[in-house]
Amino acid sequence: MRLLADLFLLVGAAFTLLGALGLVRMPDVYNRIQAGTKAVTLGALSLILGIGLLYPQWWSKLLVISLLILVTNPLGSSTIARALLMAGVAPWKKAEAKTPQESET
Repeated sequence: MRLLADLFLLVGAAFTLLGALGLVRMPDVYNRIQAGTKAVTLGALSLILGIGLLYPQWWSKLLVISLLILVTNPLGSSTIARALLMAGVAPWKKAEAKTPQESET
């Protein structure tokens, strides 16, 4: 059981790290919100599962925390994204590469 718990803790830490990296590497705020929310939610749930396997007497508290994370993370990120869109923040668009004919003119 200890090995399985350690595996979930390691996976949770990896997803949390990837979420933090996504916050730094993504080109605009919408991609950053999406990367942070999805990866960190999965990382937090994996960490909670690993802790639950280590400490079975905490399952009820961990279940409540998990439900709160599952409800508040997506709701908060979509609310922030909607507020940014209503404030006029445009999504990032990749610059199209020019063909050789276009670059000569």
